[in-house]
Amino acid sequence: MAPILTLTMSTFRSIYLKAIASIMRLAQPCPVTSLSYNDVIQIPARDSSRTIKAHVYRPSSSERRSVSPVLINFHGSGFILRWHGSDDYFCRLVADEANYTVLDIQYRLGPECPFPAAPNDAEDVVKYILSRPSEFDPTHLSLSGFSAGGNLALGVAIAGTFPKGVFRSLLLFYPPTNFTIDPSLKMAPDPSGAPIPANVARFFNQCYIGAQDPRCPLLSPALADVDRLPENVLIITCACDSLAPETESFAQRASEERGRGSFHLVSKRIDGVNHAWDKFTGKGSEGEKKRDEAYAMAIKLLER
Repeated sequence: MAPILTLTMSTFRSIYLKAIASIMRLAQPCPVTSLSYNDVIQIPARDSSRTIKAHVYRPSSSERRSVSPVLINFHGSGFILRWHGSDDYFCRLVADEANYTVLDIQYRLGPECPFPAAPNDAEDVVKYILSRPSEFDPTHLSLSGFSAGGNLALGVAIAGTFPKGVFRSLLLFYPPTNFTIDPSLKMAPDPSGAPIPANVARFFNQCYIGAQDPRCPLLSPALADVDRLPENVLIITCACDSLAPETESFAQRASEERGRGSFHLVSKRIDGVNHAWDKFTGKGSEGEKKRDEAYAMAIKLLER
């Protein structure tokens, strides 16, 4: 009877996670509905029965190069929300201001496709870019990510799947970086805001991590060897975000251990803002000004 009971509990848990995730997706749809990408492509996945969708943003400048530098971006999602397209403003800005081709990736989400589905998709996209040197400049390949997408970008850059030096720059916006810490123990530097509730964060983790070891560098890249970080790194954290301390600690360790030679790391805490504040800024608001400041830092780093 034990195997039957185990199967029943596993099935019930799966149904429960999917049901709650569906409700959360309805309650928190993608905050951006009008998109400015130039094209949509389907990138081959390691499973030949499926592809990975990407929005492509090309520079509008007449100075477009035949072989383009490329930024691969991973959107925020809590690893479950369907927010592909939420970084449209950022992607268009990078394409036009930094003269990059930007690929905004629709990676797989939990609980339907838990870890390691999302990092597998991220790795497959990188392999696709590297396989097309006539279209993309392999010496100017960079990664960016917001929230959960920042975790993916950092994990892929630091886990050792690709040789050191493959990635030129890494742009991280308020990512979770250490899943070994229970969400209830994560405290925002500024308690006056609205941090992610611990029970919500714990549910996100259940949908994505499941029974996996949270010490895996693709899950908790803050625990990994910083020697594999790209030469140029930008880390943006939010003062009212409970994820800020773990990521700022990682940034400090990286600076201490890699602070010599050509390594360039910029870590900036944005005061008075919540997690993902940049997706909900009003025209002319203080939040918009801070968003523009953070994005300008990203452009500057890409231009190094």
